[in-house]
Amino acid sequence: MSAEAADEPEQTVFQENRRVFVSLLKKSPLYVFGVVFVVLYLGYSAVAGLDPSITGFNPTHTNLAATLRPPSLHYPFGTDDVGRSLFLEVLYGAPIDAGVSLAIILFAFTVGVLSGSVAGYFGGAVDEVIMRITDIFLAFPGLVLAVAIAAALGPGLVNALIAVAVVWWPIYTRIARGETLSAKEHQYVLAAKAVGLSRTRIVLSHIIPNVTTPMIAYATADVGNVIILFSVLGYLGLGAQPPRVDLGRLVYDGQNYIQFAPWYPIIPGLVIFVIVIAFAFVGDLIRDFLDPKMRR
Repeated sequence: MSAEAADEPEQTVFQENRRVFVSLLKKSPLYVFGVVFVVLYLGYSAVAGLDPSITGFNPTHTNLAATLRPPSLHYPFGTDDVGRSLFLEVLYGAPIDAGVSLAIILFAFTVGVLSGSVAGYFGGAVDEVIMRITDIFLAFPGLVLAVAIAAALGPGLVNALIAVAVVWWPIYTRIARGETLSAKEHQYVLAAKAVGLSRTRIVLSHIIPNVTTPMIAYATADVGNVIILFSVLGYLGLGAQPPRVDLGRLVYDGQNYIQFAPWYPIIPGLVIFVIVIAFAFVGDLIRDFLDPKMRR
């Protein structure tokens, strides 16, 4: 077989994937908005995370002569109670929310897929132990448990990250277990058992790869939910501490001025809303992209 013939199937799969992706983008302009916004947001967050000075925001600088000014050409989002540009504060704080949220999703996804796959495939006592531990965490409302853990650990960015991560992984464990219970009955898993592969090998090479794919769409859309919970902790004063800034903290700082400077708390809240909606659109796009019906 020639090299050209060997490459042809790969090219065909790539072309089919590109066709499906482009058709989905043409189907809904909301998907286009979500992809463009998320790519720009994550790209900017990566750059600003490495070099915060790129935002042009100095958290220690104040300008009392420009306090609580409304949005204008010079101050697109207005100013806060000490004269700092809210636009620059949002640019400065957005990477913190992005970095923390992605770290939490990555942790929850990894722990959830591993524990859920093991519980679903091995069953028996292993399943009971893992799922009863999961049920203990799921028995408490996520927000209440996260606030309790963050309050016990103390205010701070790292402690808030730990609090949300502890709350978030059980959801992925339960989803992965359900996917595993379905996947373990498929022919390729039964064939692997028939040829004598160990259960550990089957979980690593067959179950986890097939469980991971449908969970990617959920995890992408779930980034927005993590941002909301992390912003709540920031609003309660349990997130990033000064001079660091996160969007939830900006809403909290501006709530006392909502009557005569409504832009102060509202604009950071709208930024959180747009970020959450954009990630939800991308999650829907990935879900549709992975749908086998789109390839018929």
